[in-house]
Amino acid sequence: MAYVLNEAAGTVAKLEGRNVIRVLLVHDARLLRSALAERLAREPDLEVFHAPWNSARERTGSVRPDLCVVDPDSETEYASDAFEELSRPVNGGPGCPVLVLASGDRPGLLRRSMDAGAVGYVDKGSGPERLLAGIRTVAAGRGFVDDSLGHGFLRAAQMPLTHRELMVLSLAAGGAPVAEIAHRLHLSNGTVRNYMAAITRKTGARNRIDAIRISRGEGWV
Repeated sequence: MAYVLNEAAGTVAKLEGRNVIRVLLVHDARLLRSALAERLAREPDLEVFHAPWNSARERTGSVRPDLCVVDPDSETEYASDAFEELSRPVNGGPGCPVLVLASGDRPGLLRRSMDAGAVGYVDKGSGPERLLAGIRTVAAGRGFVDDSLGHGFLRAAQMPLTHRELMVLSLAAGGAPVAEIAHRLHLSNGTVRNYMAAITRKTGARNRIDAIRISRGEGWV
């Protein structure tokens, strides 16, 4: 039977303890994160922890999950490369395999997830059974992709922008000025301007604002 610990701990756990898969759920929306964690914790083979993006890296070091389930679309306040940090080795141990909650109409997020090394993709529009199947498959060391995301992956493969250009564009689309983008991505102001010039050229836009408009229309940011 599942029970919920306090929100400060950010943990949902069970009394059962055999062959348990430890899952870290990463999402910035506290209500949605808690509700999904409670649903997953009903499964006797899952032990579920949850955290917002700004503490996800720290949580992987403390709970050592078997995999991370993440929604990259919920990165609202933190650097766009926060997602990549999850799969990097921590405290001498291996990185955390990542299962993405994805949407076929956001090929930009699919592309960023692919470049960041995610090994599983579950369509947000599917039922809980698909997420559970994805969790168990990735925990077993195999890849998992919902068939419904096929068209989104095709669009992601055809995208003209590089991973770094997508990161710059995502921050620009969020209203960040050149200096802030440079600071968050550890780049010079001139390098950011060069990226924006390349983005404008590759998207066939007239200027930065037009490039953002076009990219939003294509679901890239």
